[in-house]
Amino acid sequence: MSQVDHVFYRSQRKKMPLIDRGEGIYLYSEHGKKYIDASSGALISNIGHSMAPIIKAMHKQAKKIEFVHGTMFKNESSIQLARRIIEMCPGNLDRVYFVSGGSEAIETALKMARSYHVARGNVQKHLVISRWQSYHGATLGALSMSGRTMSRKIYQPYMLDFPHISPAYCYRCPYNKEQETCNNNCAWELEHTINQIGAEYISAFIAEPIVGATLSAAPAPPKYFSIIRQICDTYDVLFIDDEVMTSFGRTGKNFAIEHYGVIPDIIVGGKGLGAGYYPIGAAICTDKVFKLFEEKLGSFAHGFTYQGNPLACAVALSVIDFINKNDLVSYVEEMGEYLIKELSNLYRFDFVGDIRGKGFMIGLELVKDRHTKEPFPVERGITKLVSETAWKRGLIIYPASSNGQVQGIAGDGFMVAPPFITSKEQIDKIVALLDKTLDEVYKKIRLNF
Repeated sequence: MSQVDHVFYRSQRKKMPLIDRGEGIYLYSEHGKKYIDASSGALISNIGHSMAPIIKAMHKQAKKIEFVHGTMFKNESSIQLARRIIEMCPGNLDRVYFVSGGSEAIETALKMARSYHVARGNVQKHLVISRWQSYHGATLGALSMSGRTMSRKIYQPYMLDFPHISPAYCYRCPYNKEQETCNNNCAWELEHTINQIGAEYISAFIAEPIVGATLSAAPAPPKYFSIIRQICDTYDVLFIDDEVMTSFGRTGKNFAIEHYGVIPDIIVGGKGLGAGYYPIGAAICTDKVFKLFEEKLGSFAHGFTYQGNPLACAVALSVIDFINKNDLVSYVEEMGEYLIKELSNLYRFDFVGDIRGKGFMIGLELVKDRHTKEPFPVERGITKLVSETAWKRGLIIYPASSNGQVQGIAGDGFMVAPPFITSKEQIDKIVALLDKTLDEVYKKIRLNF
């Protein structure tokens, strides 16, 4: 690139190649280097790159009408997309509020929960309980609910005073229990916290069914969310299910909460809804929640300029059609079992502590000592070393947030989360490249310990 680059990038130190094009699960730099996108970008490019049906739908809608403001007009694309999403949802989810991405959708759910309680006369209910080692977004309300220590640190003066409980993190159980015999103490901690603060102040509880960016695909134990649902019902607290990463097929179900047989009051979706072709997110609520807006409030004092715009909705509709036409959710469920089975061979490296996840969302946690689960010293930068080594081999993985897994200040890991169209042969290639990557890193680590 000969011209001066005036883009304000997130990192001022990382040197990034210029991307030229994408095709299926592959990306190509300006110099022709080929990468396997085994992270789907940031678990967003769920159906792969440059898929013709999506581009065609985008072009068709753009020729018709690209934008109308949501307070002035309805548009057919948003109506059809909402109908399709509700058909995919479990239980009595009934209404869809469209926004431009995950953080906006989380903020929407926060305000939706608050408005719901105000409409019922419970004006003191405003606090949202979340979990440590969670991530719900970069905006201040979403970050206040997040439990990612290092992301919050610099902005702490701006944070809302929201309470947090322990994560459902079986590999590092906060109660030192084994999953087979535990009493789901991490779930019952919610009830303890509600009682300590006072149920009259608690609006909602928010959680990721499978914790992505911070805990590298850590799933909750099987009975966890049924207990959460019971507690929320007992204390008149809404359950917000954060599926920005997991919704629309990533874990082998339309929504990851379906693995637990529980119906949330609000589901938050993003990323895979637009699959990278257009920014879009959604807060999906039950009829119980919506009726309060319809019958008492009359409106929702909240909105964004691009919410529900026809171009975004037409693209998302074509993404869902592509997923359904090719039965990709079932495919991800089936091939996800193959992916985790093949990745389990990487336990041959004794610094691989845990391999976990569902569908095409599999995490690997790396440790200095497998028996004690002692993490590597933070200054060693093991996650960065693995990610960069894989990158040089043409493999893109999703590194865990910096030092987030162990009490918010240490820990290493990454996710393997390829597009839904990834073939068995391509999975084999991903695993083979990852095996070579870990072998190279393992030898470097042993030379320095």
